[in-house]
Amino acid sequence: MLFASLLSFATTAFALPNSYFNNPERTVRFEATWEIGSLAVFKHSIQTGENGTLFDYVEDGGQDNLFPYQRFEVNFRVNNRHSFLMLYQPLNLLTKQEASTDLQFDLVTFPQGTPMDYRYGFDYTRGTWLYDVVKAPGKTLAFGAGLQLRNATLEFSSADGTLRNSNRDIGPVPVLASRGRFQIDKQRWWGFDMAGAYAPIKYINGSNSDVVGALLDTSVRTGIRLNRGVNTFLNLRYVGGGAEGTESNPIDGKDGFVANWVHFGAISLGFMLR
Repeated sequence: MLFASLLSFATTAFALPNSYFNNPERTVRFEATWEIGSLAVFKHSIQTGENGTLFDYVEDGGQDNLFPYQRFEVNFRVNNRHSFLMLYQPLNLLTKQEASTDLQFDLVTFPQGTPMDYRYGFDYTRGTWLYDVVKAPGKTLAFGAGLQLRNATLEFSSADGTLRNSNRDIGPVPVLASRGRFQIDKQRWWGFDMAGAYAPIKYINGSNSDVVGALLDTSVRTGIRLNRGVNTFLNLRYVGGGAEGTESNPIDGKDGFVANWVHFGAISLGFMLR
């Protein structure tokens, strides 16, 4: 029932005239994609401070559950060969758990048994340019590069608010990217997308210190072309990576060490206007 309602909304909202989708003279095309589904945390660990606790978010931080997942992307196709994409990926995991042992994050210690509130926020925006290196009837394969801007907020708090540790960070990360789309028949297709980076030195990893960073954001999907340019698809996505090292200019008496590695998976239903 929900799927039928969403599908009806998408086809009605995007009911553009057929001339829009069948005009070979148009040199710029607009495409939009929205995904909605659930996200699972496969593995997630963090340590803040050289003497801090190596903390397992899944075992001890309440991330052993499914979380809401959405993803938004717009694409401007130029001359049917170049793609200029803008992605927004919100990620805000809020959990509660009692501390199973003494926990130390930077300079703050939470005694065993403390009711805890955790927030792991890692929204990111990414701009990407792609060029179709393979373009033939029924298949497209593109490669390119992009720049991702992370907006991280990590908070560890006692439920009564008396103890709190908070870390925030904004930084750009360059990535390499690829995507493809392949027709199965007139209506059905499958595709993939991928963006990733490995940055072992400063500036490349969006930091002012030699913190090792890595990122892989990739998915595979299968879809059906409906009418008036609307597609719907089922998508499986993996997002993983993290960073480890010591910041060169820590603040508030912290030593600047951080190690944070994540492995997420998501399944979603998507709608695409193209």
